[in-house]
Amino acid sequence: MSESKKRVVLITGASAGMGKATANLLLQQGYIVYGAARRVERMKDLEAKGGHILEMDVTDDQSMQNGIDRIIREQGRIDVLFNNAGYGSFGAVEDVPMEEARRQMEVNLFGASRLTQLVLPFMRAQQYGKIINNSSVGGKVHTLLGAWYHAGKHALEGYSDCLRLEVAPFGIDVVVIEPGIVESEWGEVALEHIRKTSSHTPYHKMAEAAIGMFGQVKNPASPDVIAHVVLKAIEARKPKTRYAAGKQARSVLLLRKVLSDRMMDRVIYRMFKFNI
Repeated sequence: MSESKKRVVLITGASAGMGKATANLLLQQGYIVYGAARRVERMKDLEAKGGHILEMDVTDDQSMQNGIDRIIREQGRIDVLFNNAGYGSFGAVEDVPMEEARRQMEVNLFGASRLTQLVLPFMRAQQYGKIINNSSVGGKVHTLLGAWYHAGKHALEGYSDCLRLEVAPFGIDVVVIEPGIVESEWGEVALEHIRKTSSHTPYHKMAEAAIGMFGQVKNPASPDVIAHVVLKAIEARKPKTRYAAGKQARSVLLLRKVLSDRMMDRVIYRMFKFNI
């Protein structure tokens, strides 16, 4: 990639997992990469490889504004936003405190939306841009005790569809990534929330089933799989609106497409070995 054609990319959640893998791959390909996360110390390796690191909390408006201001000050443009930051907060709806429910939506939906607002004026001015939102197969399906996580991912999918219509006239693409089972810290965080929230409530048997299911996941896909999908979307002249990748991603989405709601419920109960 020639110096004049280098694209400027901002990746949130770049301190681990899919975000870090994507940052590493894009740096190898010659992109100008800004990795953003709260845990700056975990991105020092990206900086050593020529990346730029930003301390950013997607629930803190000022930190997001400061990050975009710095990118524009240093590069004069921003070409790609990969909204990757997110986590899974699991627990029964009756048990999850509303404060935690709001935080889940703040991180997984509103943070991405605010960053999108901040980059759009610059993308419109240059008549080019790509906004890539990291959803999940959980944006199409549902599981035990995941109401707030799935609500956020379902919302991100609908949000992305509407955004795509709005910004297309300005030369801006909107892409949704739908990972399946991918190696990350996501599972550990979800398990922690289940134990803390519902393991000692009337939903404890369901919590035990969910803990057993999440704890038995084996051979997850490498986050590099998602990194290559993001690269493909960036380099495509006309990218797909959605890319599904990672272990079981396509099979799960196919099931959701062909099964009725009640049949899907039965499949999920069976997957989690939970009897009613």
